[in-house]
Amino acid sequence: MTRISEKKARELGLIPPAPAKYHNTKTIIDGIKFASKHEARYYSELKLRQRAGEITGFDLQPVFILQKGFRHNGKAIRAIKYIADFKVFYPDGRVEIVDTKGVRTRDYINKVKILLKQNPDMWFTEA
Repeated sequence: MTRISEKKARELGLIPPAPAKYHNTKTIIDGIKFASKHEARYYSELKLRQRAGEITGFDLQPVFILQKGFRHNGKAIRAIKYIADFKVFYPDGRVEIVDTKGVRTRDYINKVKILLKQNPDMWFTEA
């Protein structure tokens, strides 16, 4: 008898998927996969705000390099990145960075501290 891994069994639908670590439900809107229903709802709100002229546009998943990658003793050390959920553009030129967090992990809190230290004038919002 051939044995398959638990991961493969889940992929084949033989056993139900494991619950999400933070109890979020992945959601697809407009062919875009969002990490949670909350993030997907915020995306829908942004689309409405853009149609109403309240905002001029928005970007998904903007990336901020907190520390560049480097080499140490011949070993490559990866860059430290912070990926927000949205970057929102307003008619008056303001830019807002938005993160739709359900659970504020220690890693998230530390990355936001570094981001705000490096960008003291940044308009950052947790939605």
